[in-house]
Amino acid sequence: MLIDVKNLYKIYNEGEESEVRALNGVTLTIDRGEFVAIIGQSGSGKSTLMNILGCLDIPTYGDYHLDGVDVTELTDRQLAHIRNKQIGFIFQGFNLIPALNAWENVELPLIYQGIPFYKRGDLVEEALERVGLADRSRHKPTEMSGGQQQRVAIARAIATHPPIIMADEPTGALDSKTGKHVLEILHGLHDDGSTVILITHDNGIAATAERIVRISDGTIIYDGGREGAFA
Repeated sequence: MLIDVKNLYKIYNEGEESEVRALNGVTLTIDRGEFVAIIGQSGSGKSTLMNILGCLDIPTYGDYHLDGVDVTELTDRQLAHIRNKQIGFIFQGFNLIPALNAWENVELPLIYQGIPFYKRGDLVEEALERVGLADRSRHKPTEMSGGQQQRVAIARAIATHPPIIMADEPTGALDSKTGKHVLEILHGLHDDGSTVILITHDNGIAATAERIVRISDGTIIYDGGREGAFA
């Protein structure tokens, strides 16, 4: 399996009156090539779980193996290496650099990964074409719509060909038509072999996934197919 999480806890202010258990004994496995939606309301722990799965944060307790590697034992530098090599992130807020155009934003992870200049051009072009924005490559974020900015963010996430795509509320800031287009891109990436983990609060968005994991108060309360997920 690609992702193997056992008895995961994330506790803030442990032992104090203000203690918060964002994750409370989560156990989860995700196989390579799955499309999984993790759904929950605000404060449910879904984004905390994604941050840990994406090696952006570490658990307070519990085991997490990513592709056979115990990530709880890794240094910050090693975690950064995994993020750069294996995971493409897509966030609701786009997180594009305003001073850079679309091409330059998509090129950034390639630079961080140490990919030579002569190879980067083809990878950036391929990613922008994949999201239908090859003709907007020289536009800065302020010159693009929200939907176009999100597609640039997707292009940036996939430019390095990571095996895992993690999308945290990727349609949250978009209208329904544009959001549907973004989901179509994610499903296309899944069809091509990527493992996609989609974080959402929206039942309709989650229903597009083949597997749904529902989280509430830091605990998984449902893990299965569409049937029964919304009862």
